[in-house]
Formats: sequence, C-alpha cells, structure tokens
Amino acid sequence: MLPVPDGLDGMRVDAGLAKLLGLSRTVVAELAASGEVLLDGKPAGKSDRLVAGGLLEVTLPEPAAPVEVVAEPVEGLHILHEDDDIVVVDKPVGVAVHPSPGWTGPTVVGGLAAAGLRISTSGAAERQGVVHRLDAGTTGVMVVAKSEHAYSVLKRAFKERTVKKGYHALVQGHPDPTRGTIDAPIDRHPRHDYKFAVVAGGRPSVTHYEVTEAFRAASLVDVRLETGRTHQIRVHFSAMRHPCVGDLTYGADPVLARKLGLSRQWLHARTLGFAHPADGRWVEFTSEYPADLASALDILRAES
Repeated sequence: MLPVPDGLDGMRVDAGLAKLLGLSRTVVAELAASGEVLLDGKPAGKSDRLVAGGLLEVTLPEPAAPVEVVAEPVEGLHILHEDDDIVVVDKPVGVAVHPSPGWTGPTVVGGLAAAGLRISTSGAAERQGVVHRLDAGTTGVMVVAKSEHAYSVLKRAFKERTVKKGYHALVQGHPDPTRGTIDAPIDRHPRHDYKFAVVAGGRPSVTHYEVTEAFRAASLVDVRLETGRTHQIRVHFSAMRHPCVGDLTYGADPVLARKLGLSRQWLHARTLGFAHPADGRWVEFTSEYPADLASALDILRAES
C-alpha cells in the first residue's frame, strides 16, 4: 500500500501507475480490469482519477520468465570489427537486438551466439552484453560488449553521452531550418502504448540534424543523437511534421513509401564512435546503406 504522490494528482489511473511503477499502460489497464488496483480500498478503473494522498494497493503480476536466447545464424548480420573486448556489427532489417516477449524473429544476440562469439555475461540473461539498441526496423552499426570490463565502460559511456551516434534519415518534405536541434521530451504515447510521443514531463530528448540533400518530396538528413530514447529520431521528426519516409507508425505517407519500395522507415545507424574500453583510444565505425534504402535514394535522385 502506498500514498498517491502529489505529482500524480488528477492523472488517470493507467497513466499515473504506469509512471509510478514503470509498467506499460496496457498492463496497468489489465490489472485495473481484473480488480487488482484499489484506491482507498475500492476497485479503481483505468480511467479513474488519482487523488494526492489517496492510498493505492496494487497486486502485481508474477514476473515473466526470462526469455531464452536461441543461437541461430542471422542472414545479413555482418561483423565489422572484433577483438577481446567488443564486437561491432552491421545489423540488417527485421532483426531485434535481443529476445523479448512476443518477438519470434532473429536477434543479434542469437546470431552472435551461433557464430561462436562469447559475449559479456553482464545484464539480464536475454540481453547480456547489450549496451545499446536499434529498432528491429532500423539498420546499421552497433556494438556489443564481449568482456565484463567493456560492458561497464560502454554502459557508462552511453549514459554520460560520450558516444558519437550518427544516423542518416530520409524525411518527408523539407525541414526548416535546414540545420537545427530538436529539444523535446519523449514518453509513451498517451493513447497508443506501442508508440512514443513528445509529451510534457517526458524524458529529456535532444536530436541535432542537418539536411545534406534535398529532393522534391523528401530530404536526406544527417542526424546526431545527444540522448538515446526509444524511437527518438522517428518521434522527433514526426513531431516536426517531417516523419521518416516509410514510417507508417509515425504518420508517413503510404503512397510515397510504395513508390520508393519501402516497407519500413528510412533510417540507418551510419556511424558509431567511442573510446575503446581497453585503452581509451577513439574508434569509429561506419555502415553502408542496405539495398532497400539505397534503391529509394536512387529513385529520388533520378527524379531530381
């Protein structure tokens, strides 16, 4: 039993408890529907409002069993660099970084295991060695820690924002100004749990961008992330009304996506630079565009 904090006064039960307990709004709504959320001793619905000082009693579900890592080869997963401490890979589309509930496709962690690579045992069992992530639909360069020392050093580097993360994105229209910074907080979408959005009170999120090539209907943008929120680039450009081409989840034009042969967002982790955990020397790695993204650019350039 716990009192409702002042900061949650007036919020819906699903939104407030999601924020308070770190659960998804969907999970909280299911708990409320099954009578597992009590407010001042009475069952609370997901849309009921919280009152500061009220007493909450929540019966949490049993923790899910760990998701097993399946060692299986991953087509298109290329190793760009490997040493005793790290492995840098070029992640193809349709591959998650690690197993998670509901994901049945290939994973980077499973692909590395199939290749016989030993990675760090730090972190949860299904994502050992993982120090950052890319969406399944986003391609490009990422690093996985092999040694325990590398895991702790790289985790700290990402947290302290000393890692250089460079992306290329093809966005609809023409951002104005052509060079700038998007500084807007991000949190889960207030209505759609599978999406994120710019939300007042969300986590601080900063994206720097510069247009490098302009076409009739779209612009190629060089992006540098200062923070690393889930879906950050996709959310920020959608909020500017310039969603990533092909990103139907965040409002992209399906007609343009079909014309360019895209079945996912045009977003690519182009470069990754960091101080090597073994000796502190700066290392930087680059990933070339995969075929679907390169083909979309060729079509746009042929029209220009």
